[in-house]
Amino acid sequence: MIEVILLCILSYLLGSIPFALIIGKIFYNKDIRTMGSGNLGTTNMIRNLGKKAGLTVLVCDIGKGMLSLYIANKILGDVNYLVLFGAMSMIGHVFPIFANFKGGKAVATGGGIFIYCYPYLAITQIAIFFIVLFLTGYVSLASIIISLLGATYIAVYGVGIDKYIMIIMCLFIVYMHRSNIERLKNGTENISKLKINFKKK
Repeated sequence: MIEVILLCILSYLLGSIPFALIIGKIFYNKDIRTMGSGNLGTTNMIRNLGKKAGLTVLVCDIGKGMLSLYIANKILGDVNYLVLFGAMSMIGHVFPIFANFKGGKAVATGGGIFIYCYPYLAITQIAIFFIVLFLTGYVSLASIIISLLGATYIAVYGVGIDKYIMIIMCLFIVYMHRSNIERLKNGTENISKLKINFKKK
């Protein structure tokens, strides 16, 4: 039990590492929290500091989710609640102790969990994400769709405690996009630069 608690704390701390803030300040001398949406995530980085910065943050945030699972897996073995630690890293990303509890929306960190636990599903989600992104230009819509896809798949094929934790976290990501959903309804959501560049090509 002590091991589980300590791993939960470690996973939360890993998730709390604000790579968007760190990369923005070190390499661009910018505080991403004062730019765009203020979110510490890939989309805000791409929009304000460019693709290179955004993709670097994407890889780092995916890594947070995967690393939390890897460490727990090595220590505890193949337990049926492994994604609990990934969920803690997602919570850390959304409410980071190292950034005044204001982070991102945990799409990338959650993606790391899917890559680690459900690699084939993750490949499908990535493909659908980019299809939706290139067709509509809405990162938020693509994120919501793949989260709902993940929740649906796991509801049908998932087992054990992991099943319920993953469904909750997928729906949590959708909840984190509630303001985006309102803007999508109103037609005021931001179009991704990826969409613009894709059309130019």
